[in-house]
Amino acid sequence: MAWAVAKIMIAACIISLASWMSGKWPHVAGFVVALPLTTILALLFSYAEYQSPETSITFARNIFLAIPASLLFFVPFLAAGVLHLSFWQCYISGLILLAAGYFGYQYLVGLLS
Repeated sequence: MAWAVAKIMIAACIISLASWMSGKWPHVAGFVVALPLTTILALLFSYAEYQSPETSITFARNIFLAIPASLLFFVPFLAAGVLHLSFWQCYISGLILLAAGYFGYQYLVGLLS
């Protein structure tokens, strides 16, 4: 249980730091959030917990395949100026595109398995 609480605290601190930075230095915060920090932590935590190189490698490969699908979330934000979208229109459209990307990811993983 202590390990689970420690993992939550570490992740929460990183997210809180990035959120705080977004108000002070949005360009730096954007770069920090774009780093694969959650991936790095999740791989480390997973390996520490299960001690399975095979599982960790499979996990990393699946993360790699999921990245392009997850980037679909940002497409409406990139088009916001041209399409005159509000934040909520971008956010909801991004979630819809993310869901579509997830199904595409599932299909791709099925083909490669």
